[in-house]
Amino acid sequence: MATNEENVQTQNALIETAGSVLLKNYLQQPTVMARGQGVELFDVSGKRFLDMTAGISVCALGHAHPELSARLAEQTGKLLHTSNLYFIEEQILAAQAITERSFADRVYFCNSGAEANEAALKLARRYQHVVKGAPERNLIVSTEGSFHGRSIATVAITGQEKYRQGFGPLLEDVAMVPYGDLAAAKAVLEKRQACCFILEPIQAEGGIIVPPAGYLQGLRDLCDATDTILIFDEVQTGVGRTGKLWGHEWDGVVPDVMSMAKALGGGVPIGAIGASEKAAEGLTFREGGAVPHASTFGGNPLACCAASTVLRVIEEQGLLANALLVGEHIEKRFNELVQKYPESLVESRGRGLLRGLAMKSPAGPTYKRCREEGLLVSVAGGTVLRFAPALITTTDNIDEAIAILDSVLATR
Repeated sequence: MATNEENVQTQNALIETAGSVLLKNYLQQPTVMARGQGVELFDVSGKRFLDMTAGISVCALGHAHPELSARLAEQTGKLLHTSNLYFIEEQILAAQAITERSFADRVYFCNSGAEANEAALKLARRYQHVVKGAPERNLIVSTEGSFHGRSIATVAITGQEKYRQGFGPLLEDVAMVPYGDLAAAKAVLEKRQACCFILEPIQAEGGIIVPPAGYLQGLRDLCDATDTILIFDEVQTGVGRTGKLWGHEWDGVVPDVMSMAKALGGGVPIGAIGASEKAAEGLTFREGGAVPHASTFGGNPLACCAASTVLRVIEEQGLLANALLVGEHIEKRFNELVQKYPESLVESRGRGLLRGLAMKSPAGPTYKRCREEGLLVSVAGGTVLRFAPALITTTDNIDEAIAILDSVLATR
């Protein structure tokens, strides 16, 4: 059995190898994760971490969840891939699981959140061009501060300049309006040039920004009045993250299309869009034309097996109620820290288990110190520490995390 010193040497060697073989696009922390259990991660050196990131809102059931692990093992021994030249049993069952739990009448599967948003944009444009006979309606309306992915199209509709720099020219016919500003949205949509309006029910990467009351309903009304497709990007807010299965349920507003990914597969890569019957016409095959959209790996048996299992376990184990309970505890503990460190902290933000602690200076140094002390958090919007733990997280886990964060803040 390897000694601690040998494990550290192995980790250092892996990091050194990474420096010579990986494209240097990431800024990884100097650790190599080896295994996980629940809300704990352990690196190759054997160090334990309390995970309050869940793979950036991905591992909804935590690490190595027994039911998800068993189902995936069973599926890998049965069937991994056939392509969409044929019907796929697990894909059909996953789509049924989504439609039974949402507004959606139809589902399209892909591999990531960016792909899901790309599919939603294609649906919206083709809906206007082909279904409504309005080829002049090309404009995509998005919001300042948003994040929708890193492909050329989704970078173009992301309302943060830092993600767009160096990649132009980007997708054209995009308008940005302030998040939460109905008057600005109305001014753009009333021109009837837009094919769609896309936004997050809570801006996650933008700093955990919750919309003002009535904003989502106001957008729904504007889109109805102008026959504009309303798209909710639920990549981070969906699948229980906010304490409801879908983030838009907090406002009682139904979109025409929503994108999903991250937590949907519990760690297995998957993306999807759910659409109303009306909106789904935008990607419906028409005789004599090409297939309007497709994905070789989209909806593969393994990923869809994961999605069905995640949705079922969330329901059976009451994890939405747990997300609300634990989320309220995070808010309480964050507010205590705000009171204790007014010179460093601004406010607590968020819903459910999508929580942010806004700071008065860049959050990066605190984020790194937390990792050194065994706590994994992330940064949103530059100055916000983000907690987005697994839906199985307990209040005791949160208290342990807050104790570490408190000690870090005390030495700033």
